[in-house]
Amino acid sequence: MLAAVQTAEDDDGRDGKDPSGTPCRRCIVSGESRETAALVRFAVGPDDRIVPDIAASLPGRGIWVSADRASIAAAVANRLFARAARRNVIVDEELPARVEILLRDRCLDLIGLARRAGGAVAGFDKVTGFLARNSAGVVFAASDAAAGGRQKMQRGAAGIPLVEQLDRLELGRAFGREHVVHAVVASGKIADSLLVDARRLSGFRQQDAERGTE
Repeated sequence: MLAAVQTAEDDDGRDGKDPSGTPCRRCIVSGESRETAALVRFAVGPDDRIVPDIAASLPGRGIWVSADRASIAAAVANRLFARAARRNVIVDEELPARVEILLRDRCLDLIGLARRAGGAVAGFDKVTGFLARNSAGVVFAASDAAAGGRQKMQRGAAGIPLVEQLDRLELGRAFGREHVVHAVVASGKIADSLLVDARRLSGFRQQDAERGTE
């Protein structure tokens, strides 16, 4: 659960922080201050277009929205980006879908980076062997994998964060294969970043899964 915050600035050069010192910002939709890890930053580009800043690295004043499809869609529909930017801006109506793609690609890029550094493997047997010999930061089970396989991986990786937001084809892309069902990334900065982005991605894909069961 995210910690409650006392004060936070949108992004005017001063970091709002919660009592533990974690950076926080105010969502322009809910008005609530949250950890930046639970938000997506947007910036105004040179053409006055709203640009998703997934890495929170673009210059200028940032505009922050909770990392879920409904919040970003509400910001678009209610013209909240213009209000936050204090000027007319161009907003793509497909912005929620674009953010989802960017978050997915960022996760895949991070997995690929770990793989090239020797810190990630794929395949149930290789993952099991890796877990026996190394410190793991995050384990992946494809969202479209058989339920029994996901449960087996959960048992084998007890105590290690399990990410299920990516499907077999997406995980396969990260490993240069047709498809991947199970994977693991070693503990460290890459795994920490992966967990942040996977949790943000879940704000889009969890809602999709819930709609599919209605």
